[in-house]
Amino acid sequence: MRTRLVLALGLAALAACGQSPQQTEQRPIKVRSPEMDELHKLDAMNLAIALKRAIYDAGYSCKRVTDAGFVGEYENVDMWMARCVDGNDPRDWAVFAGPDGSAQVRDCKDIVGTEVPPCEIKKRPAGTFESA
Repeated sequence: MRTRLVLALGLAALAACGQSPQQTEQRPIKVRSPEMDELHKLDAMNLAIALKRAIYDAGYSCKRVTDAGFVGEYENVDMWMARCVDGNDPRDWAVFAGPDGSAQVRDCKDIVGTEVPPCEIKKRPAGTFESA
């Protein structure tokens, strides 16, 4: 009896060789912060203020925002773009809003040729950017 049991277990183990276990679809976990969601609700003036503040907090300058909007999702952050005018030279900034409430700012010229999406606004807020 014991020999039969060992033989049956051995045959079952051999039968299982080469078979991969069933794979289930793995969906990535998406973490969002209230701050990320709130940016989508802002009008043009308030979005300009929020993005300008992120740019200043990162140590850069932005006298006036003339255009801004949502670019898209990149990995686990939302990507926004703000066009700032300081004198005669417009400068485009990429602002990445993270799920921890943080923001990272990069000059759009610096992300060309990387895996980061280009600074092309896909969704603009309601309203105008006058006096922003």
